[in-house]
Amino acid sequence: MPATRILAFVALLSAAALVSNCAVGPDFKPATPPDVDRYTREPLPAQTTSTDAAGGQAQRFVKDLDIPAEWWALFHSPKLNGLIEQSLKANPNLQATMAALRIAQENVRAQEGKFLPLVQGNFNPTRQQSTNNALGTRLPLADGSTTNAFNVVTSQVIVSYTLDVWGQNRRAVESLQAQADSERFLVEAAYLTLTSNIAIATIQEASLRDQITATQELININTRMLGVLHRQLSAGYSNRVDVAAQEAQLAQIIATLPPLQKQLAQQRDLIAALAGRYPSEEPLETFTLSRFHLPRDLPVSLPSRLVEQRPDVRSAQELVHSASAQVGIAIANMLPNFTINATGGYTSTALANFTDYFSPTNRFITLAGNATQPIFDGFSLLHQKRAAEAAYDQATSQYRATVIGAVQNVADTLRALQADANALRAASIFERAAKTSLDLVRQQFDIGYANILLLLNAQQTYLQARMALIQARANRLSDTVALFQALGGGWWNRADLTLRQAADDLNVKPE
Repeated sequence: MPATRILAFVALLSAAALVSNCAVGPDFKPATPPDVDRYTREPLPAQTTSTDAAGGQAQRFVKDLDIPAEWWALFHSPKLNGLIEQSLKANPNLQATMAALRIAQENVRAQEGKFLPLVQGNFNPTRQQSTNNALGTRLPLADGSTTNAFNVVTSQVIVSYTLDVWGQNRRAVESLQAQADSERFLVEAAYLTLTSNIAIATIQEASLRDQITATQELININTRMLGVLHRQLSAGYSNRVDVAAQEAQLAQIIATLPPLQKQLAQQRDLIAALAGRYPSEEPLETFTLSRFHLPRDLPVSLPSRLVEQRPDVRSAQELVHSASAQVGIAIANMLPNFTINATGGYTSTALANFTDYFSPTNRFITLAGNATQPIFDGFSLLHQKRAAEAAYDQATSQYRATVIGAVQNVADTLRALQADANALRAASIFERAAKTSLDLVRQQFDIGYANILLLLNAQQTYLQARMALIQARANRLSDTVALFQALGGGWWNRADLTLRQAADDLNVKPE
């Protein structure tokens, strides 16, 4: 039988085995979505409170509103859009997760190769000596005797195939494919984390810049007040105690500026790192709160939908799938293993004439089957099976913990958004009252009806009110970003090839 016939025979046998075999072990079924219809015990209000301050408009909670792929565009900041676009191309952490995905995909393809026979070619020329006079040319030895020496040239094709009777290899491919799918969602999680971190970092930068501006404005006010006091002191209308008090107030306010400047510099370093740059290569874009638009309509997906949207939940689900397939592999290892080996080729004592070498008289064929059943292994395979089952239980519990954490994440963010709106309203009222108080006290001080201590207290109160108002505005923007992140970030609406493939493979359809 020629080597080509052997290959055809083995391939046919392999195909028959693949068609007829069943895979042992559990078949994976996705977990049931959470049986809850809201995130908080009390019903979610239709919208947040509002105020007439900048960034104080009400935000509406819209049930099952779809999330755009580029959700950050809802903040209407061209600088933010450009920075995120640059960062997605250069961030090394995102690139590392994409490389990990390629590794996982190649591992799947490598395992799929075991569905086919292993074919090897072998060429083995040897020189042998024997005291048998039947073969070879007689050669003289040192003691005067003679020996036979001859050449043996063997060329052969070796084919081996392990029948996947119990679906061991199919379960191995299934496990690796689930791991690759998990890596796909880890890529999306890294994408979402990067875009969210950049948005929050730029909002924090804007907050710090506005706080620095407010501090500098108050420094200018106090500097002018100190000048007035110096002139009054020269004219005899003030005393040294008032001047010293104003100098101390000015110095105290100036002392708050360096920490804010340090935070701003470090925030710029963070943004540069997120963009895949060194601190000396920080982006040219700068941000202020007035350049951000607060999205009015906020999506609120049901918890049952959330588990389909969150990439960390989907990744955890695929790890459960992988662990389930590992149980089948452990079971298959305890069952008989069937292997077919075939060898065909030519062997001769001469290679000088190729026509003679490949004559039918030099041809040989070997076809063998092998069945191996573990009988006693110190219960190793049994404990490996139990370990695989325990790993499945572990992955299931971790998946459930991830789901609970995801739902909690959304609930916390929804509560934060409501509290942020109330905080901004209170901060706005506080700031207006403090500003009115400061203006009145300054007027009274200028005409001599208010003392310096009252003025200093009004200045300090106004500074606190300005800072609180700026931070309240920044918190509303940051927690809005956090909501988009908590709901999955709209990855299912992206046209990216890798993630579109993930959506198609896992039957996730864009709305």
